[in-house]
Amino acid sequence: MKFDLAAWGAELTPDRHAVWFNGRWYTYRDLNERATRLANTLAATGIGFGARVGILSANDLAHFDLLFAAPKLGFIFVPFNVHETASGLREQALTVRPDLVFCEARYAELAAQAFDCPRIALAQYRAWLGNSSRQHIPMPELSPESIQMILFTSGNTGRPKAVMLPYRQTLANAQCTAMSWGLGPEDCTVHAVPCFHAGVNVLATPLLTLGGSVVLMSAFDPGEFLRLTERLEATVMSLTPTMYQRLIESPAFATTDLGRVRWAMSSGGPCPPPIARAMLERGVVFMQGYGMTEAGPNCFSIPPEDAARHPDSIGSPMPHVDVRIRRQDGEICAANEVGELTITGEGLCSGYLGRDDDWSAVCREGWFWTGDLAEQDAEGLYFIRGRRRDAYVSGGQNVYPAEVEAALVQCAGVAECAVLSIPDTRWGETGLAAIVMDAGVIGKPDQLRAELRNLLAAHKIPSVMLFVDMLPRTGSGKVDRVALRSMLEEEST
Repeated sequence: MKFDLAAWGAELTPDRHAVWFNGRWYTYRDLNERATRLANTLAATGIGFGARVGILSANDLAHFDLLFAAPKLGFIFVPFNVHETASGLREQALTVRPDLVFCEARYAELAAQAFDCPRIALAQYRAWLGNSSRQHIPMPELSPESIQMILFTSGNTGRPKAVMLPYRQTLANAQCTAMSWGLGPEDCTVHAVPCFHAGVNVLATPLLTLGGSVVLMSAFDPGEFLRLTERLEATVMSLTPTMYQRLIESPAFATTDLGRVRWAMSSGGPCPPPIARAMLERGVVFMQGYGMTEAGPNCFSIPPEDAARHPDSIGSPMPHVDVRIRRQDGEICAANEVGELTITGEGLCSGYLGRDDDWSAVCREGWFWTGDLAEQDAEGLYFIRGRRRDAYVSGGQNVYPAEVEAALVQCAGVAECAVLSIPDTRWGETGLAAIVMDAGVIGKPDQLRAELRNLLAAHKIPSVMLFVDMLPRTGSGKVDRVALRSMLEEEST
């Protein structure tokens, strides 16, 4: 197993474009040289095998430098969420106990409140690279189970958990992603999702493993994303649903040349059908992805022809994972029966750092219980029906908010929405829909319910519809349902 991917890339394709950042290309030789210089400097400061090196910054080339320097010394890479509060970061630091944290200048005060370890400004870090040695240093003894990085979950179910990712997961994901999605050295992507969560392993690390190219944006801007996609001839695309929504709303969306984009994939949650239609109308094959920090960012793949027929399907499992849909007693569900998706295989993480009981609760006999409700149809295609904790029973019948949300966004004037369960004296539980309307459109509950009658069974139509200006989101772009419920409760008092 190849652990030092920077050295491998420099050996195979030294002059090939690897990463574009801030107006210039860096070759695979450049990446390896930067990673080697960084490793030498870190070694001189006492960083070695098992040390934890963090970064608190918007997307930066330093993220890739640290990722590629990690196997040269055996330290563990820990990117922190720049949207987290000081108290949240302090709690994460107590779990991870970083030995060193690199920090972007605008987050210096936040870092000072959160971290007790030495902190180094990125400006100083860049000076380090210029003054350090390029001499090769002996690689540590790594195994597939050695921890490469620690990523934090989005915290939708409570406190973010520190997920330990071994080299096994990252490399298996890269190889199977390349094979299942047909990636090659000629492919290029514009990477705009934050580097502090699993999105960095959706396309960026697979492409850099096989000699492809990554265009790194410090932050997502739809107009700039489209400009870079056209100018630098990106061929594949991966964004969250929220980012795609902003993309298709951009004035540049209709005029940007997307002729070289072979396909676009949505990750980080179900993608509303109007987004898929908008991309297809621009001639871009659109696919729904599925993955988790704990089980790997890419667990399923779907051929373009199946994606066109079933735009809400995630396809079938990739070779490095095995999946089962189960009832809560552990029995396997029949075809077209909704149950909880469980995953095992090479993509599984090594657990939650410092929270063994939490990991044991979700990983039983080697199977990770994702918390996602899924269904497999007669063709063998898989569909995500929502989160188990979000589902509710109304009048004795199951309701899956993801299904209701997918129907709502098909109604005229609805930009986005989220459905929560609330108590109901007659039905036990019913739905509350928080709805964001398109600019200038006034939401009318009766009109929306009339449209929903053509799309949903009566018991699935929300009894309460509230119109809001925005939906709160986590740092990874998912709707923060805990914050949304609190927001709605505050507004009702």
